[in-house]
Amino acid sequence: MDISVLQQQTHLVVRQKITMMVNRYVVHTVRTDGSPGEEVAFAEQKRLAFKEQVTLYTDESRQHVLAAFKARNVLDLAGEYDVTDQDGTPLGVFRKDFRRSLLRSTWHVRQPGLSTYTGAERNTTVALLRRFGDSLSWLPYHFDFSVGASIAFSVERRWSLRDSYLVRIRDPRLDRRLIIATAVALDALQSR
Repeated sequence: MDISVLQQQTHLVVRQKITMMVNRYVVHTVRTDGSPGEEVAFAEQKRLAFKEQVTLYTDESRQHVLAAFKARNVLDLAGEYDVTDQDGTPLGVFRKDFRRSLLRSTWHVRQPGLSTYTGAERNTTVALLRRFGDSLSWLPYHFDFSVGASIAFSVERRWSLRDSYLVRIRDPRLDRRLIIATAVALDALQSR
């Protein structure tokens, strides 16, 4: 999909494909009837990687890079992740707010030229239940990323056998590649 067409998307679906050694993610547009549309991204996260790095491809053939994100440091509880395009040009940064995430997971996303968006789990009760009940980690979580009261985008975990997320984008200025990277990271890095 052409970047200008991708940039016009207001809804995306991120689905995890579980395998033995890697987590795979497929990202689709959403049709007007709510069903998945065209595939726009494919990502793989190797488990137990020394330094977290995920490449987003345009599809499962892995022939064309869409974007990538990489940890700045090897081990950092509140680490920052740089998101770049296919040429290595910076698209933005996201990071987990370790202190605020002790009770309610909180992330920050920054795109050059825009404010920093803060995303926190929408439901504090669910966040607390997930923290203190290991057997309740399957509970869905929803993040709203905003500046003040204005929600720029949200990532909502859907009920399904495998992890699936609906991404709603309200701020047209946000680079969709940065949003896709953040949505994949929310699943891949959430438990860290």
